[in-house]
Amino acid sequence: MTRIIAGFAGSRELAVPKSGTRPTSDRVREAIFSALDARDAIMDARALDLYAGSGALGLEALSRGARSVVLVEKHPKAAEIARKNADLICSVGKLAPASAQVVVNSVAHFLNGRADSAGSTGNFDLVFIDPPYDVADAELDDVLAALAPLLSPGAEVVVERSTRSAAPQAPIGLTLDKSKAYGETTIHWLSRD
Repeated sequence: MTRIIAGFAGSRELAVPKSGTRPTSDRVREAIFSALDARDAIMDARALDLYAGSGALGLEALSRGARSVVLVEKHPKAAEIARKNADLICSVGKLAPASAQVVVNSVAHFLNGRADSAGSTGNFDLVFIDPPYDVADAELDDVLAALAPLLSPGAEVVVERSTRSAAPQAPIGLTLDKSKAYGETTIHWLSRD
């Protein structure tokens, strides 16, 4: 069972795709959000959840006070579930539906399209990147390079990877602050310079 841990939608259960995704455990999500709370990185943030799956990370941020979230998921069935979860959380919080946008696209196409659009609607303050563990390190490094120009000053980026994967290479504009392992999962923290 995947649920929202805290905030206005705390304890609400989220639907999860039957296959093709690997939901972040409650333990790891709690550690991520405790650290983000300590950094005062959630309240009023414009959040982005890449490889969103059910949308649990981005919707947790919304429940805890983020201004908005964009969930990017390329698999239509998973994106449909993320949309239902987003609708539920917006309804519970009496938020405008535009507070949680679901984009059905690959992460690379989304980031490149966002970078190419003149006068983009804003930078992101908080980003979650939780790709399938079989995504190559080089692909993740390309994602970070494409993401860097879309971040606001002081933005936080949280990357979830297998403990067997190398730490991501921080592109110009981002700094790898720390990495912490939780069993088979390692969380990497990057920040915008």
